[in-house]
Amino acid sequence: MSVKVENLDNNMAKLTVEVEADRLNEAIKKAYNRQKNRISVPGFRKGKVPQQMIEKMYGPEIFFDDAANLLIQEEYPKAYDESGLDIVSQPEIEVVQIEKGKTFIFTAEVALKPEVKLGKYNGITVTRLDTTVSDEEVDKEIESQLSRNARTIEVNDRAAQMGDTVELDFDGSVDGVPFEGGKAEGYTLELGSNSFIPGFEDQLCGKNLEEDIDVNVTFPEDYHAEELAGKAALFKCKLHKISAKELPELDADFAEDQGFDSVDEYKADVKKTLEERKAASVKRTQEDEALAKIVADSKMDVPEAMIDTQVNQMLNEYAQNLAQSGLSFEQYMQFTGMTVDQLKAQMRPDATDRIKASLVLEAIAKAEGFEGTDEDVDKKLDEMAAQYGMPADDLKKNIPANEKENMKQEIALEKAINFVTDNMKLRAKAKKKAEKKDEE
Repeated sequence: MSVKVENLDNNMAKLTVEVEADRLNEAIKKAYNRQKNRISVPGFRKGKVPQQMIEKMYGPEIFFDDAANLLIQEEYPKAYDESGLDIVSQPEIEVVQIEKGKTFIFTAEVALKPEVKLGKYNGITVTRLDTTVSDEEVDKEIESQLSRNARTIEVNDRAAQMGDTVELDFDGSVDGVPFEGGKAEGYTLELGSNSFIPGFEDQLCGKNLEEDIDVNVTFPEDYHAEELAGKAALFKCKLHKISAKELPELDADFAEDQGFDSVDEYKADVKKTLEERKAASVKRTQEDEALAKIVADSKMDVPEAMIDTQVNQMLNEYAQNLAQSGLSFEQYMQFTGMTVDQLKAQMRPDATDRIKASLVLEAIAKAEGFEGTDEDVDKKLDEMAAQYGMPADDLKKNIPANEKENMKQEIALEKAINFVTDNMKLRAKAKKKAEKKDEE
């Protein structure tokens, strides 16, 4: 295998990879072995047709796609390493030459990590923010904790209302014609979660168990399924189960269950936790403000392919989070009426900001000589072991070497952001115009 690197504009590069003809022949043979059981030829049992006969009947290119995929999977990682480039995107592959007895050639267009010209990063001025916690915030947090400790009871003596969780069947149609994805049985839905098409959940409120319910809604104009966009739909529904939350009393028994001797002690702990949480939130807000200013004062040319890769990563993370909450990505897209392209477009500005912030922190770490050491990694692993209640030595023994390197990079970035925040300057938050007018 040989690799030729061509630098393109906007921090892009093209790798031209040439693979020996013998390797292509081997890949074609593998492709034949994979496909032979699916090819029928009169006079031969499946799986027993010679490769040469199949190629004569259907042409030698019958195995080219499979063979090309096999070779690219094997050779691109090698080309990546051999190029020595700092690649930050998935490759855009193009097969240039594939012919029996000849060298296999493909290209991979990739984005390269851009160079950052740092602006000012030491002594950044950020807004001073209030970290005090009000009694109202304490009361709201206690209400939230009471809700989390509520027990779920099945309701049989009243109609459904907002906040209830219902189990229902529904069957949707447009102009009397059922549509794909519009029918379900035993579906669990929290009323007020806004998981369904606008207006759907509202129309279930006030309805009783086993009552026949007609829910009339209109799909959004930008709904991802064009055949449904802007159309009025009827859902025939029936509730089979209504569940509600029953909150505990805020009394000595509840405080004791939370590990405190009295309600006052419990409230004091809630306030302390909120103060710590708000202080951490303020720190993150000031970090974001400082980073935004450093990014604005720095210069870098971020390739679009790098942003595409970040967007796809964010999309995958979003789908995983949805799955953990019990909602598939497909269901979410259907209920919100969004398309994948629309969701990607929403994520793109955040993806760009994330990339620029990370690049700036890497540049600061390099400028200040910050690195993640083996001692830093050991300390992190000790903390992780304590968190998960496992022996630290077992964790250190089983962690892969590449994961350790990733941890070192993350630690270097942490040192960079700590440097920025330790050297920030605070200014008072700008007063509202009304307040200024009053003062005048």
